[in-house]
Amino acid sequence: MAPTPEPTTPQQPQGAQRQVRHSLRVLETVSRHSGGVTADRIARETALTPAELRPVLLMLRREGYVEQVADGAYVTGEALELVGAPGTTRRELVQQRLQATLETLRDSVGAAIYLGRYVDGEIKVTQVAEGPLTPAVNEWVDFRSSAHASAVGKCLLTQLDRDGRRDHLSRHKTARLTSRTITNERVLFSKLDAQPPTVPVLDLQEYALGTVCAAVPLTAGAAVGCLALSLPLEHAHRLRQAADALNRRATPMALSLSL
Repeated sequence: MAPTPEPTTPQQPQGAQRQVRHSLRVLETVSRHSGGVTADRIARETALTPAELRPVLLMLRREGYVEQVADGAYVTGEALELVGAPGTTRRELVQQRLQATLETLRDSVGAAIYLGRYVDGEIKVTQVAEGPLTPAVNEWVDFRSSAHASAVGKCLLTQLDRDGRRDHLSRHKTARLTSRTITNERVLFSKLDAQPPTVPVLDLQEYALGTVCAAVPLTAGAAVGCLALSLPLEHAHRLRQAADALNRRATPMALSLSL
């Protein structure tokens, strides 16, 4: 029997990606109609069915990207207007908005929350929301060097192709951080390939003893990112429910990163 060829394309969370694409199309349509536009017209101009459009509009209203005025038409919201701010101001406003979202998620889930990105070949945790009752994991090994062990790192690696993963691990060796750390590259790649794109990536004491983590992808265009959380081991029974909450926030967070 011929060997199964290795996958060469990254896994993509198709549902989240599709909703981000739909959201961008809706925002483009609403932006073109400064006086407001009805849901029926949005549907016609975006070629979205009512079933596809309804959850997108609900999410965009909840996130403040669109508003519904008295006659039922939709207009651009404050959050979308912030995106149009110039230069540094825009970046600062987006970061503030993302941080506020992370902090809200931290409080609702009861866990430290992280925003991870893969930028210029490196793992970066760009924003963290922690607190006295939700401390962040102790970064005892640089996250850039522990992609094979952390939920953030593994989630980002699942979004790279084989060459991208190999390039990363050629620069950051798979060191054993705990007795649970996977150090064999073949085994690691096999687990990454088998990871369903809609299921949170878990770290069960692979990066640090006494800590469990989960991460979900934030895929927007060519950008590679993830939303993650960490819990002390005594709260491991809450990990699945907390990870599900991450999944529910993935689309609006990915949209924020793509604008």
